[in-house]
Amino acid sequence: MQNDRQETEQIVPIGELCNELGISTRTLRYWEEARIIESVERQSRSNRGYTPYMVRRIKFIIKLKDMGLTIKEMQHLYEIYGAAKETEALIPELIRILDNHIDLVDEKIANLSTLRREVVEYRKRLIDKQNEVNGRM
Repeated sequence: MQNDRQETEQIVPIGELCNELGISTRTLRYWEEARIIESVERQSRSNRGYTPYMVRRIKFIIKLKDMGLTIKEMQHLYEIYGAAKETEALIPELIRILDNHIDLVDEKIANLSTLRREVVEYRKRLIDKQNEVNGRM
């Protein structure tokens, strides 16, 4: 049944899809090697192509990547999905992973805020020192 559905669905060639999504063909090939997506071979057996389902999945992967998920985390999610074949099985694990990322982002924001405060204070000291030196001349 899966093969029948793939044969009747329009297959998007890899080059066309990459242009549309603004990613490289190497990125899609890497994601295939990492086993977070699959392609179907076109009839010529020379070009990769993607079903509408896989296109939606690739767009989801791009969103996950933009949120900072690693390939390893995406592989983990794909394994969970593969076992249950239900999107609902992903939700609790995705929430857990996103919670971890929120914690990391909060930590980075706090560190950057501290760094900014230190840079501003250092800059002020340098200006004070420069004014002091210029005042002696």
